[in-house]
Amino acid sequence: MDEYYYELIVTPSNHFELFEDFLNDILPIGYEEEDGSFIIRTEENPETIVWGIEQFAEALSKATGSSIDVETEITKRKNSDWIEEYQKSIQPVLIEKFYIHPTWEKPKEGYVNIALDPALAFGTGHHPTTATCLRAISRHVKEGMDACDVGCGSGILAIAAAKLGAKTDACDTDPLSVENTITNARLNNVELKRVWEGSITKSDKKYDVIIANIVADVLIFLQKDLTAALKNEESLLILSGIMDKYETKVLQSYEECEVVERIAENEWISLVLKKKERIEDGKSK
Repeated sequence: MDEYYYELIVTPSNHFELFEDFLNDILPIGYEEEDGSFIIRTEENPETIVWGIEQFAEALSKATGSSIDVETEITKRKNSDWIEEYQKSIQPVLIEKFYIHPTWEKPKEGYVNIALDPALAFGTGHHPTTATCLRAISRHVKEGMDACDVGCGSGILAIAAAKLGAKTDACDTDPLSVENTITNARLNNVELKRVWEGSITKSDKKYDVIIANIVADVLIFLQKDLTAALKNEESLLILSGIMDKYETKVLQSYEECEVVERIAENEWISLVLKKKERIEDGKSK
């Protein structure tokens, strides 16, 4: 990474949408829109971009027969500036037994510490789907359990289960997620028993607890695979990523299960399920 980057602010007097189309065509990088201006950040000097914008404004003025002015402002900044601002914006999260913090923050005594360097708020404990799932793990995952995190993403849920003493596997259909999970497990000095690319069908193991923080439609699609991988009728499914409007649909799909606990935050739901006891000849099985 270069020591410096350039910030270019472009403010057209009118025809904002046409300038937006022009920038979409010519820029190999993204930009922000703020208060009638475009903010472009690049590690290369943007003087050529400025020239192109000025030429476009002049051509647009001739084509429309109106006066179109465009102001441009270039500022050279240190890359460390935005890194420091980014670090200030990422705050540690305390969820039940867990303290999730970026690596530049100190661990918190008396809690199960999980260190992550987040690229996004999703998968770090900041998003309600992860937060409610961590609450469920904190309350239901015990030492010695066989656990599997299906759709592991950053690996935070697998790491949380492993830190509580569960013998934990993890899988994801995205190879980058598999790589991230392995990296973050090492960062936290956690041993995951097995991490693989693919779904839970690639494992012939049965589990005491299966954790799946995905989305409602995928949870419904995986219903047979997830329930088939449970060890016994005391085994638990922790399902997250469910918007409240889809909760009934998910529960209908998992009709052979009963709800042990429901954890809600805003419009997001996590469900802790286990298989219903079968009744045969008047006796529980």
